[in-house]
Amino acid sequence: MAQKDVGNKVPIYKLKTTEEVMNYYDEWGKNGKYDKDMVEWNYTGPQESVDVFKKYENNKDALIYDAGCGSGLVGLELKKFGFQNFHGADLSQKLLDLVPLNLYKKLFKVDLNKSINLPDKYYDAVICVGTFTYGHVKPKALEEFIRITKKNGLICFTINEGIYSEYGFDKKIELLKRKNQWTEIEFFKSKYIASKDVNAWLGIYRVSS
Repeated sequence: MAQKDVGNKVPIYKLKTTEEVMNYYDEWGKNGKYDKDMVEWNYTGPQESVDVFKKYENNKDALIYDAGCGSGLVGLELKKFGFQNFHGADLSQKLLDLVPLNLYKKLFKVDLNKSINLPDKYYDAVICVGTFTYGHVKPKALEEFIRITKKNGLICFTINEGIYSEYGFDKKIELLKRKNQWTEIEFFKSKYIASKDVNAWLGIYRVSS
């Protein structure tokens, strides 16, 4: 199957380094352009992910880590369904500055390609939408998500279809299953950014230990 030419449709996918990505987001966040683009593109990742997440997380007081929260789109979806106890983390301070006031209990500026400065088994759940994509966060972050999530906690995430195999997410997910670090609940192809013909895999897993 031919590789989709998504780079011209979503220019940030052409970037390779963390610094390039951060600088791009810092510009993209100015004057609300990022949020406007997400609306225009019909970016459904946050809604699709939270729709899946809420099927399996019944505790509205669950402490949730929104990894790569951007301007707070996932947080807004979580709030719609009564979740209120969530923290956000992102690489771009400009996007964090766009997060609606009092939406998250805490916000952190974090490079998710590095170790997360949080205790083991701290959160009830992790949700990561739009962050596993070209030039962004690599598969090793899944190990950190498991580390900071309590036993039987949920990890819900999207992976851009174009990097799923190229970056080794397929192998990492299977390895974590074989090592009995998590069990698969759902894993399927989502719409993601249908207007740009960009799809993503959407997965939700339960931490085993």
